[in-house]
Amino acid sequence: MRRWLLGVCGAGIAWLLASGPALAAESQRPNFVLFIADDLSPDDLGCYGNRAIKTPNIDRLAAEGRLFDRAYLTCSSCSPTRCSLITGRYPHNTGAPELHMPLPAGQFMFPEALRDAGYYTVLAGKNHMGRAIEAAFDEVTPPAGPGGERRWIEHLRRRPQDRPFFMWFASNDAHRDWQTSRQDSQYQPEEVVVPPYLVDGPETRRDLASYYHEISRLDRFVGQVREELQGQGVAENTFIVFMADNGRPFPRCKTRLYDSGTRTPLIVCKPGEIQPARTAALASTIDVAPTVLELAGVAIDERIQGVSLAPVLQDPADTVRDYAFAEHNWHVGQAHERSVRHGDWLYIRNSLPKQALECVESGPKYPAGKELWDAYARGELSESQRDVFLNPRPAEELYNTADDPHQLHNVAGNPGHAETLQRLRHVLDHWTQETGDSLPQRLTPTVDVMGERQGMAREFQRGDMPGADRNAAGLVAKGPVRQ
Repeated sequence: MRRWLLGVCGAGIAWLLASGPALAAESQRPNFVLFIADDLSPDDLGCYGNRAIKTPNIDRLAAEGRLFDRAYLTCSSCSPTRCSLITGRYPHNTGAPELHMPLPAGQFMFPEALRDAGYYTVLAGKNHMGRAIEAAFDEVTPPAGPGGERRWIEHLRRRPQDRPFFMWFASNDAHRDWQTSRQDSQYQPEEVVVPPYLVDGPETRRDLASYYHEISRLDRFVGQVREELQGQGVAENTFIVFMADNGRPFPRCKTRLYDSGTRTPLIVCKPGEIQPARTAALASTIDVAPTVLELAGVAIDERIQGVSLAPVLQDPADTVRDYAFAEHNWHVGQAHERSVRHGDWLYIRNSLPKQALECVESGPKYPAGKELWDAYARGELSESQRDVFLNPRPAEELYNTADDPHQLHNVAGNPGHAETLQRLRHVLDHWTQETGDSLPQRLTPTVDVMGERQGMAREFQRGDMPGADRNAAGLVAKGPVRQ
């Protein structure tokens, strides 16, 4: 206890006092369960407005806690997002900004700070961050079962009873290839919601129905974890966080900087502690680390680039940031895009406009992609469906997300928005300079994602990393947060 008290930051004390006498009087520190879905967009959950899908347990979390409508990832790519999440740092500042790169040893990891403060820490399920992260956890176990969730309850049951716990529960749902489980909801193709940038055809609808099924499986395990917490009598002292690593695994979603790629569900629940409400406060992946540390009463390390969301958990009308940044680096295909969000505006800068934005899920390997490619070959695509085939691409994109929720109408060339465009250019320039981002001279080569060969050839060699020439992995500057 003495070690904990010495580590408590002033903001953590403020949270305890503001949270009421029930928590302030407790001698037991709060527990944490962090759910990370794989390839899931918020539009595909009931609590975010999808009336077709059955996600009662996640919906209950949202109904009893704080639902963020404007939470965004720093990257729409699996391992870079996870490395960003565990460090509280932007992908180019982690030293692992590209797909399949392990987090380098020596980077700050917030579960390790919790472990050093006496927490029992577990990662169960999908890792994709390399061996260095094992230093942050008492136990690391690989995925088990079709969706990778089978060991979650086991970890809760055999945890030490004399230590607070942090559980990082990472599913494989809803990542391709699809796997079916009999106890979870099955969906008919006519039930699904087809985004306007996909072909509304039978193959795409069947593909989305299988994706919905995996989301419902994840929802079942979320419910089982909550039941176990209640059965152990620790639910009232446990913060539950639910989020995803990137958008749905469909064309123009995963890896992209539109809402379909970087917008994440974010729900934080603690019964009797966080009053049920939705919030329009802007939130970023890198804000999870300082939030958990503050709620745990552990000092927030200076290397964290995010800001704590604790004020928003107390008051849904509060805000802690005005800008949210994201990046798109190599993910099987070459890319160097950067974006900034402010208010209703999304600005995207593409440093490689002559490079097609390729991703396995955008190719013809999977049903939705094949239907899109077949329609393209027949000349039957609408303007909204042609995005993945654009080459060259715009060097700049600007969208009003309130008027254009799917970001289909680029207004960067509209003189009426010149002031907004110029302002967001300057903000992104400031972030680029302060956080040490850069365009590598030697880029990692594109792997064939449009054909059948998905693996990397033996002669494959990575290029230079964004920010490596500016020591980005060693910088601690946050970049712009507030206006």
